[in-house]
Amino acid sequence: MPNVVAIAGSPSHPSRSFAVLEYARRAVEKQGLTTASINVRDLPPEVLIYGQFSSPDLKAVNDLVVAANGIIIATPVYKAAYTGVLKAYLDLLPQKSLAGKVILPIATGGTLAHLLAINYALKPVLSELGASNILSGVYVLDTQIKSYDETSVQLEEETEERLQSQLQEFLSALHSNKPELVQPELVGSL
Repeated sequence: MPNVVAIAGSPSHPSRSFAVLEYARRAVEKQGLTTASINVRDLPPEVLIYGQFSSPDLKAVNDLVVAANGIIIATPVYKAAYTGVLKAYLDLLPQKSLAGKVILPIATGGTLAHLLAINYALKPVLSELGASNILSGVYVLDTQIKSYDETSVQLEEETEERLQSQLQEFLSALHSNKPELVQPELVGSL
């Protein structure tokens, strides 16, 4: 089972939030941890819309989340909140499935007006799912992303430094929670 699960909450692909999430996931893998990805947009729509808790597709991804030590979750911000497709998925996670996990939230958005979307929209739901070790996270303005595609992202220097700092904190917290994990070192640029 993976040590870290990366959850992409964007309904579109490619997307800025997915590119930043992939950057973070690859950085964690470079530190020797195993990862898995969940692209919420790839789940069958009827599973999300009708809340089909018994769906094998849903069980497979929920099992990844439950077994992980850490979760990196990324979403674009629409209308001052995370995406509806991400909310639909989070509603289908087992109660307290994030208990004992280190959580790194990442959000992308078009304006500084949505800077607090992580704190006021996403973190309360993560807490309801049992998360108690939620890092402050990273909010990235669309303009701070110089270029991106399915496999890479180029961030402004200050933004990359903020993301690197949060990744280091994430790795340190994972190590504190599970001493058998790889000892984190300063995460280098990809």
